[in-house]
Amino acid sequence: MIDGPAFGTWAARTLGDCPAHHRGGCAGRDLAALAVLAAVRAARPARVTVPVREGRLRLPGLGTVSGLGETPEALVVVEAPAGAEGVPGTSAGSCRVRVLTAAGEHVLPRDPSRPGHGWQPVAVLDARHRGLTLRLPLETAAPELPALETASAGPAAWQDLLRQAWELLVDNHPRRAEELAAGLNGIVPLPAPARGVASATSRHAFGTVLTSWPADPERLALTLLHEFQHSKLSALTDLVTLYEPGGRPRLYAPWRPDPRPPGGLLQGIYAHLGDLAFWQERSGSRHGPAQADAAWRLAQTRAHVERGLTEAASHVRLTALGTRFLERLARTVRDGSRGGTGAGGGSGGERLARAVARVQAGDEAVWRLRWAAADDAGTERLAALWRAGRPAGPLPAEDVRAATGAVAGPGPEFGRWAARQRGAERARPAREAADAVLAAPDRAQGWAELAAAAAEEDRPGADVLRTRTELVRDLCVRLTARQAAMPPGTTSPGPPDSLAPAAWPADPAVGPDPSGGGPAVDAARPPGTAPPGPPDPLALAAWPAGTAVGTDRPGAGPAAGEEEAVERAPQARGAHPARGPGRVGRGEPPEAGPAPGPPAGDGLAVPAESGSAQAPMEPARSPGPDPAADEGPVAPAPPGPGEGPTAGAEPGGDGAPGQKTGVSMSQNARSPLAKTSATG
Repeated sequence: MIDGPAFGTWAARTLGDCPAHHRGGCAGRDLAALAVLAAVRAARPARVTVPVREGRLRLPGLGTVSGLGETPEALVVVEAPAGAEGVPGTSAGSCRVRVLTAAGEHVLPRDPSRPGHGWQPVAVLDARHRGLTLRLPLETAAPELPALETASAGPAAWQDLLRQAWELLVDNHPRRAEELAAGLNGIVPLPAPARGVASATSRHAFGTVLTSWPADPERLALTLLHEFQHSKLSALTDLVTLYEPGGRPRLYAPWRPDPRPPGGLLQGIYAHLGDLAFWQERSGSRHGPAQADAAWRLAQTRAHVERGLTEAASHVRLTALGTRFLERLARTVRDGSRGGTGAGGGSGGERLARAVARVQAGDEAVWRLRWAAADDAGTERLAALWRAGRPAGPLPAEDVRAATGAVAGPGPEFGRWAARQRGAERARPAREAADAVLAAPDRAQGWAELAAAAAEEDRPGADVLRTRTELVRDLCVRLTARQAAMPPGTTSPGPPDSLAPAAWPADPAVGPDPSGGGPAVDAARPPGTAPPGPPDPLALAAWPAGTAVGTDRPGAGPAAGEEEAVERAPQARGAHPARGPGRVGRGEPPEAGPAPGPPAGDGLAVPAESGSAQAPMEPARSPGPDPAADEGPVAPAPPGPGEGPTAGAEPGGDGAPGQKTGVSMSQNARSPLAKTSATG
């Protein structure tokens, strides 16, 4: 019973809920239901009082008694004949089980695995192929689960789907199939999301997969591979420490719509290695449109893993074991990429890589617009330097806000744009995208297109456009507002800016009035140069890199003749394990600029662990029981104006499991590994 799907999650909930025991809500009371399971399997007489909720008595591993009315509890009597022997791991036996309430008595069938009046048993799914057997309970009676309707996908449908998925796994992934046969412990069906598949893993229930109805064998096979990766890493992190406190608390994970904690990022990377192997095989064994789809998903998955590795190497304080772990993951991805992507070589493979890179860059830019915020004083200082035609210096510090409540999925506009990239030869021209952004700076979709175009054209500052999108946008907005406030007919900055930091007059680099113009600013400009023109996002992005601050549009930025030396701290970039010799960077270098303000919110609302299998179609998420490491539940919600893609979710730490949704794509233009990725 302790090894089953329900015990670990019960124990974790009890540890967290115990302060509520005096209110009668302590999860510890649910131990009674587990005790009934132990008594039946051991064929031992017992009398156990079990809580009743919403008229249902749930007995994990056995089944659910319904129709009990408003009674708060029931007495379960297990009667076993003398000398009877239990059958470990099964619910069959010679016991007679009676459920007594004030309203009457329910007697379970002699074989509890058979349905009866008011009794829905926990079905046991059985799949056999080429000598390998997978036997899993379809756990529908755990007390923490919502009431599930199984009419549309009952035990018979699950049995048939599992049989087909098992054949696919044994034939094409025999080593992984052996792992699953030894380690999987049960399937917990989740409510279906609006679209796609919701899946999760609880770190407290090794080998238990929570998933909504997958609809096809391929998706179920992928879900089992993905979620068991989470179980394996959760077991490993119970034994060893892979990272230490002190890195960034909230990180970018391209397969998730929300910021992830360090443990969640590592979980996602490891889980997607299972997806990578799956799509590698599918892209080589399919033909026609199915092969093209598998090649696309393989490319997405690889790019997601590569970007995740870069993020972890840059911002997670890895231990020595964590460094070894990350380097081995990078080696695995490199070795897999040598086997080909399934897209074929030549122009077809290059076009696929470009398309994935475009979507990756756009996705990351929109994510940053949603979650990241630059230090306000530092941003204003940059705006003043731009107006004075000075070098940028260190970029302001950034803060990634915490997710609270439901997280919206990617908006339809971004989804349509991302879908178009699969068939596009090239991105929209960067100059055209920049003009569109200036016309509507609050439109997140425009920034996605600009980041993708700048990366594809290898524009100076393309990295800044993708990894500090919020900063470039804020600068554009500030500078545009400043220009709009200038008196008609003037060609130089107007009166001093009331938003300029109070400490600014003491800054010798710019002079006493950097934001307002006037003699100090004009005198600081090199002779013969014109005052700044309208802000241009391409020029603004190239500016911090020390590139000449001119632009390909006349009069669109600070004077191109500026030659003053740029002294600044380089952008902190952790060494990536796949970039060649050298070890993964440990920790995160201090970031230049003003200290960030307090993070918004009071912590991640989504659980810090758990994952959701990537599915061929965009999945959506719904809350569930208790997820495990890579992701947190993210319920789909309509995106707000200017919000970035927030698709899909995987279950998270010690909260309710979430679901994965959507193909969240993002790519590091300088990713050490490759350029592709899979949905979360």
